[in-house]
Amino acid sequence: MSAKSRVTIALIAEQAGVSVPTVSKVVNGRPEVAPETRRRVERLLHEHGYKRRVGQGDGPVGLVDVVFAELESPWAMEIIRGAETAAREADAAVVVSVLHTHAGPGRDWLDRIAARRTDAVVLVASRLTRRQHGQLVARSIPFVIVDPEGEPAAEVASVGATNWHGGLAATRHLLELGHRRIGMIGGPPEMLCSRARIDGYRAALETAGVPVDPALIRYGDFLVGSGHVFGKEFLELPDPPTAIFAGCDMQAFGVFEAARRAGLRVPDDLSVVGFDDLPLARSAWPPLTTIRQPLEEMAALATRMALDISRGESPETRRVELATDLVIRDSTAPPR
Repeated sequence: MSAKSRVTIALIAEQAGVSVPTVSKVVNGRPEVAPETRRRVERLLHEHGYKRRVGQGDGPVGLVDVVFAELESPWAMEIIRGAETAAREADAAVVVSVLHTHAGPGRDWLDRIAARRTDAVVLVASRLTRRQHGQLVARSIPFVIVDPEGEPAAEVASVGATNWHGGLAATRHLLELGHRRIGMIGGPPEMLCSRARIDGYRAALETAGVPVDPALIRYGDFLVGSGHVFGKEFLELPDPPTAIFAGCDMQAFGVFEAARRAGLRVPDDLSVVGFDDLPLARSAWPPLTTIRQPLEEMAALATRMALDISRGESPETRRVELATDLVIRDSTAPPR
């Protein structure tokens, strides 16, 4: 028997200098513990790798928590739709919460999750520290990350998309149309998916023998506003790009607006490619050429994986990337 498997609440209580019920309250997310005591207990739980024992009375409660860092983009609805589909298959309901930060789940949120004994958690576009990981494990909360912000630890299950391949395909499509001045608007530089899309863009240019111009790369926030701001900056350059890979659909819509205000027509004067293939991409004018990432399928798979883990099953692989596809519509054309 390993040292971690012998760790008990009594041992944690002895080392923390508190009672066994106090440690139990921390593990189960109860509020009536002094902040300093809670921090001391959580530190020991993390150091010892404690994991709450699941007893016979801990059956499924029929809840899956879907946790967003932010809830500011329509792509969140695609995630919720996929999670709800998979949860419904398991006779479970979905609870949605928003952290309003990319720094990962805080103690208050962890306590609420532990208190209601949710069956599984799907974290969306969040950064998870080793301590936060340890706190989830200590409370026996199964979780999977969708589109992780950074590189997750090897033991953390995650579901993403082939962002590098998507960036490559988007840029290659523009190159094949004859464009050579191609602007790139990524997302936040610390986000794994953003870096991968930009790396795909660079790879496509380099493979085609087109120099990568740093003046044609910007980092946005995956929202309409940054697409508009950086689209305007690109179009005001002395030698503006003839095409822009906007990094996501929302930023592409911002580029549409920048082009309109500059008196330019898409795609006659400027080609634009997005990434996501949101429902809005089909109804935009012109309909948006984009990279489809299967958001619903990603969320559904992550939810099924998290529920499987909650039942004691180990996923066949802890790192899954679903394929992206180029969807050609009417926002791209050869340069004039």
